[in-house]
Order: sequence, then structure tokens, then C-alpha cells
Amino acid sequence: MKYMLLIYHDERVVSDEDREHCYTESRQLAYDLNARGQFISSAPLYPTTTATSVRVRDGKRLMTDGPFAETREQLGGYYLIDVPNLDEAIEAAARVPVARVGTVEVRPVIEIGGLPEEQANQQKQSIISRSNP
Repeated sequence: MKYMLLIYHDERVVSDEDREHCYTESRQLAYDLNARGQFISSAPLYPTTTATSVRVRDGKRLMTDGPFAETREQLGGYYLIDVPNLDEAIEAAARVPVARVGTVEVRPVIEIGGLPEEQANQQKQSIISRSNP
């Protein structure tokens, strides 16, 4: 099952040195998960000052600078993993460096068929199977 690990922390209190140390630890976690066949994707996000929130109300698009809501912690990045169960997702979340000072939210991902990436992967598999009789 796929799980999204959403990483929240107060982005205003992280020094450049702490951020680089966090990136180093996060890369190692990604390699560890990959070695177990559980890693799909991961990335930090730019600060909320670079965000634009989009809403549509009564057919009109409304945009505002910054995140949707003011909170003490901001979404700072994510991991997308594929593990057998929630217990293993929680184990991975506990290894995310920011879990020591912020929050890592663990949420199962609903897989919807027919999305572009899925179709591209199916086309690649079809081409590979035709070229390797």
C-alpha cells in the first residue's frame, strides 16, 4: 500500500546548517527505503513564502500568495512510499529527521486507475514486451 508522509515544521526556526544536515539524513533514509523496495519519491518544498493558493468559488478563480491557512507548522516536504502496512509506514515516518522537531503525518494514498503516469508505464511495458520475445 502506498503512504504519503507529509512533513510539517516551523520553517522560520531552521538554520541553513540544520537544513543541510536534515537533507543528508533524508537522503540516507531515501536510500534505505529504496534498498527495501519501498521508496517511490521524496522532495523538500520551498518555503511557504513561494506558495500560491488557488480556490474556485462561483466559477471564479481566486489566488492568494502563501499557504491556505496560517498554522504554527508548515508543510515542508514529503515522502511517497510503498509498504505492506501502516505499522511500516509509521516506522518510516519516525525516521524522518523532522519528526524530532516537527510532525510527520502518515496518510494512505487512494490509487485511481487511468492516470497519465500509469498509462505511460503500461505503454513502456507493452513496448518492452514486444521487443523482447
